[in-house]
Amino acid sequence: MNPTLQDLITLARRAGDILRAGYGQEQRITHKGVIDLVTEYDHQSEAFLLGEIRRCFPGHSINAEESGLSAGSQSQVWYVDPLDGTVNFAHGVPIFCVSLAYAEAGQVQLGVVYDPLRDECFCAERGKGAWLGEQRLQVTGVTQLIRSLLVTGFPYDVATNPRNNLAEYARLAVSSQGVRRLGSAALDLCYLAAGRFDGYWELHLNSWDLAAGMLIATEAGAHLERAWGMGDLLMPPCSVLACAPGIYTELRQALDHP
Repeated sequence: MNPTLQDLITLARRAGDILRAGYGQEQRITHKGVIDLVTEYDHQSEAFLLGEIRRCFPGHSINAEESGLSAGSQSQVWYVDPLDGTVNFAHGVPIFCVSLAYAEAGQVQLGVVYDPLRDECFCAERGKGAWLGEQRLQVTGVTQLIRSLLVTGFPYDVATNPRNNLAEYARLAVSSQGVRRLGSAALDLCYLAAGRFDGYWELHLNSWDLAAGMLIATEAGAHLERAWGMGDLLMPPCSVLACAPGIYTELRQALDHP
């Protein structure tokens, strides 16, 4: 049995209810790294999602942020980020989401990103477009980098990683209309799909960060590829360059040539 897009929407919304109820409440926070946090609501949301996926779709593999990869069919794989934007959530910054994707034979077929505070549900099915509610999404038609609003992110080991994206950020901050940092890769990609941003790049990500958002952005007409390295977008180490097609050449050159 394979899921439908509505199945993913229902799951994401119900997990979002857990996050909405916990937002702004006193939380138990632990550290996976110096600045990499996890809250009890990450765990509650993931436990709900994994339980429902296993109950409704037994035998499917699940690749989840807190639990890692669970055994199952390698041709039917779920990508689960129960709380994308954990640092924001822990600090009371209202920018976070649930991200769910389903892939068959190595290709993402369904993707949903749900922002529970704004009640915005971005979704896509391969070949059928990307949507925000009843609104079909389309990337912007911008053709000049200097007129583009960009978004990016930085790795958790930004203080020690020589490829920490700071040099790329500095170059693009002065060659575009501006560069934002939301703290949620899934929402970055969805905002690109919705025309709120014109381009996005990030150098150190995980498959669960990207899977749903990259399908949504692609179905909205974005150009997507790895920001560096070769291979499939979801093969670690993950990186992404996603943008309106009209600025691809300039953005690619700006990233590649200091």
